[in-house]
Amino acid sequence: MPKVRIVMGSDSDLKVMSKAAAILEKFGIEYEMTIISAHREPDVFFEWAKSAEKDGVKVIIAGAGMAAHLPGMCAALVPIPVIGVPISGSNLDGQDALFSIVQMPPGIPVATVAIDGGMNAGILAAKILAVSDMELLEKLKQYSKEMKETVQAKADKLDKLGYEAYMSSK
Repeated sequence: MPKVRIVMGSDSDLKVMSKAAAILEKFGIEYEMTIISAHREPDVFFEWAKSAEKDGVKVIIAGAGMAAHLPGMCAALVPIPVIGVPISGSNLDGQDALFSIVQMPPGIPVATVAIDGGMNAGILAAKILAVSDMELLEKLKQYSKEMKETVQAKADKLDKLGYEAYMSSK
C-alpha cells in the first residue's frame, strides 16, 4: 500500500515530479504517481483525494504550475500532510504557482518547497514519515552523512588542485 501519493496536473510536470519519486524509491518508500486535472476533471480529483485517508496514504505531494490549485485543493479535502511543488514553465517562471501554493487561507496549510523542488518534496515526505519509522530515520541520517561527505570531497579537491585545475577536471 503506497504511503505517498504524487499528483500533478499535466505530464509536462513529470520532469520535476519524477525527482520526488526517485527520492522515495531511494528510501524504499512505496508511492503512486498520477496525473489529474482539478480544473478539467474535478469529479475524478475529488474522489482521488478523498480516498487517500482510507487507502492508508500518509503524505500527498502535489505539483502544479500557473494557477496551482491542486496542492491547495488536496489540503482542503484531506486531513493528511500535503507538500506543494510549484512548477515553472509559465510566463512567470513558477512564481505564480509559488505564491498560489504558499498563500493558503488559515486552516488549510500546504508545506511548500522551492519552484521545481521535486527532490526536496520527496525528502520532506520521507522526513514526515520518519517521525514514526526509525528505520527510515536512520536512512535519512545516512543520506545527510553522504551529502556532507560529497561536499567535503569537493572542497578537498578544490583545495588540492586550485580553481583552474578543478574546473578543467570536471
